[in-house]
Amino acid sequence: MTAREFFHKFNSTYVWGNILAIVILVSMLCIGVRFGLDYYTLHGESIVVPNVIHKQYDEAVDIMGKVGLTIEVTDTGYVKELPPDCILEQSSVGGKRIKSTHVVYVTINAASAPSLVIPDIIDNNSLREAQAQLLSMGFKVGEPEYIPGEKDWIYGILVKGKHVQAGDRVPSDAVIVLQVGDGTRQISDTSGLKEPEYEEVEVVEKDPKYDEVEEYVEVPVDENGNEIKDGYGKTNAGSSGSSSQSGLPTDPSSVRPKE
Repeated sequence: MTAREFFHKFNSTYVWGNILAIVILVSMLCIGVRFGLDYYTLHGESIVVPNVIHKQYDEAVDIMGKVGLTIEVTDTGYVKELPPDCILEQSSVGGKRIKSTHVVYVTINAASAPSLVIPDIIDNNSLREAQAQLLSMGFKVGEPEYIPGEKDWIYGILVKGKHVQAGDRVPSDAVIVLQVGDGTRQISDTSGLKEPEYEEVEVVEKDPKYDEVEEYVEVPVDENGNEIKDGYGKTNAGSSGSSSQSGLPTDPSSVRPKE
């Protein structure tokens, strides 16, 4: 194909007609996208957010619904002076203009104060360490109560005048009172310790009774270990009567006089 023939076909009505159709199609597509997005996002249309702070949740839902907004609970808090299910916070503040498709997030008031677990700080932390740990956990810490002991050492925890231990649950709005040593006694101080008292007991020695002493009699035996008897069939004891091996004298009452 020569250059002349190419330019002749390029300048034909068919080619220019296709190019024009493509341009028109692209233009219509751009216009449609622009107006379509404006319609979908409600361009130029906004709604003023009502203020529902301190209103009941059901009432807040009705107020938001009347202006075309939805409401969703994301968190709970606790304010003792306000009733349960009261709106404490809202994400889009009242008076702000937003799109009608926007969701307003709120925080409602709980029916009771959440409970917190007492940490292991008794006899384990100083005053500064215990206060920092309790405050970081959300506790309310009051003025410490000083008692005799090592200075600034934690000896106990009081809640409403009662002792609590590690692991106990207390309301988050309760005031924690720490019992702290006032420095009047050091750990190494033993002046307050009393020596144990011992009672002297008199020990009375008793003389042994004769009937409590065991008596042994020597019996002669042969080389096979058999007992040797005399011609009358009686045992030939090494000594007459009974004698105590312990050296105690024989009971006189056991000896009979000879006739």
